Amino acid sequence: MEKTVRVAEKTKNLNEATQKFPHLAKYIEEQQKKNIHPEFYEELNRDMSSMETPNLIYPVGDPIFIHIYREKGKETHYNVIEPEMTEEDEVLYNKIMDLMIEVVDQEKVPDDVSQIEEILKSLFDKVTQIGGGGLGFLSVDKKVKVTKVQYDMLKYYLIRDRVGYGKLEALLYDPNLEDIHCTGVGAITTIHKVFDLVHTSIIFDDDKSLNKYIIDVTERVERPVSDARPVVDAIMPDGSRSNVIYGREVSLEGSSFTLRKFSSTPVSITQIINWGTISLDLAAYLWLAMENGMNMFVCGETASGKTTTLNGLCVFIKPDAKIYTVENTPEVTMPHKVWQHLVTREAGKDSDVTYLDLLIAALRSRPNYIIVGEIRGEEGAIAFQAMQTGHPVLSTFHAGNVTAMIQRVTGDPINIPITSVDNLNLCLIQMAVFRDNKPLRRVLSLTELERYYEPANKMITREVFTWDGVHDEHVFRGMFNSYILEQKIAKSLGYDDPRRIYSEMELRAKILKRMIEEEIFDYFAVWDVIRNYFHGGAETLPFEL
Repeated sequence: MEKTVRVAEKTKNLNEATQKFPHLAKYIEEQQKKNIHPEFYEELNRDMSSMETPNLIYPVGDPIFIHIYREKGKETHYNVIEPEMTEEDEVLYNKIMDLMIEVVDQEKVPDDVSQIEEILKSLFDKVTQIGGGGLGFLSVDKKVKVTKVQYDMLKYYLIRDRVGYGKLEALLYDPNLEDIHCTGVGAITTIHKVFDLVHTSIIFDDDKSLNKYIIDVTERVERPVSDARPVVDAIMPDGSRSNVIYGREVSLEGSSFTLRKFSSTPVSITQIINWGTISLDLAAYLWLAMENGMNMFVCGETASGKTTTLNGLCVFIKPDAKIYTVENTPEVTMPHKVWQHLVTREAGKDSDVTYLDLLIAALRSRPNYIIVGEIRGEEGAIAFQAMQTGHPVLSTFHAGNVTAMIQRVTGDPINIPITSVDNLNLCLIQMAVFRDNKPLRRVLSLTELERYYEPANKMITREVFTWDGVHDEHVFRGMFNSYILEQKIAKSLGYDDPRRIYSEMELRAKILKRMIEEEIFDYFAVWDVIRNYFHGGAETLPFEL
């Protein structure tokens, strides 16, 4: 499904926001009566995670604001601030909806779903008029009288409920959220990129409202749930991945769902370095590896940041490479011009298009790189076949260490002979860790897979990078001892002395460091620097080394 991300303007100044949106001013006034005085922030940053008692408001798209609040030693609250309808407003809203149905035939039939929002707004304007309150019609034009506040609020609810995500609108707008969880009747929880687990003010009061919401949303994405089909995976219009479980027969607390949010612009490798997930040296090593077609698995547990890191590393692949990506949920974004983006299809047994189908198709197209969203089944055999025939492969993989990765690829259902595992050059292990009670993502190790050693029936490996958890730093153990750098990359580049490769690695670490110092964190800005360096060398850099 093509991603369709709705974008709203964000009011960035508190005074302007409270004047423009009475519901925000009213909310702040109510909080102040409780002796709660939130600060207003235009944007959040990850340093705020150190706040012991955060108390802040930030915009996510007019007219929606978020209040993050935590008392010492208690859970973090995520309050959605949006307009609220009174009973009188609901009567007006229903009357407007009836009138819209009467005049809908005056509108042109939309060519695609992206035009529905503008048509709804046009219909809304045809049946409403700002000027005085009350529930009556204007005598001539048969329009509903509304105040300016009512006009803005009712139009918001029309678009929110008919085009947007209803009660979850704010959560889907908020770029600071990762996963959204509903575990049955009650409050929604979500994983916040800055404040980790937060408890939202959004509540489903009963089975009826929760089930209706789930049915409406799944029908909209053409993956409807039912008693006969209670478990559904789907892709939301913005690219978010959803998993839905319907009914109390299979979910004892009531219907549930999880949304894994999509970010339209990937996190850049310089930002990943700046967060401490990887080091400059490790990134420089991976720059050389990706540019020179090494095969790598980015391994870790669920929510360890594997896909974020994989996306960040893609800028290191040669700019002129022909790349095929294969995913069941479109999460990988490539900056390259020659990019074929393949997505699996679940549409019934006879018309499914699987990972295996798409990998075979990609292999026949002779790409320079194949990127697989996640290898977990028999498609792994095709991925290793691609490596063996000279098509570099980059993928995420669920495994907590190198030994577990090898055990998984050599066991069911992947079943790669252990003698073939050395076609995979690198295994990067990334995990979510806690340091000073703060959740962090760190690459724990990077291991080179050198060769199969027959007498011991095992792989010879070299751990070239490790994470020192005490000092929170990455240690390069591969200096003058890296099989991949010296025996693979240096030889392919024609170095007379393989150890010269370490000087090139040091140079690239300096380039990454300078980008961070110059605050070049935008994904595509980083891509521009790396692409220009590949074609023109150090002279193209926008800074002095």
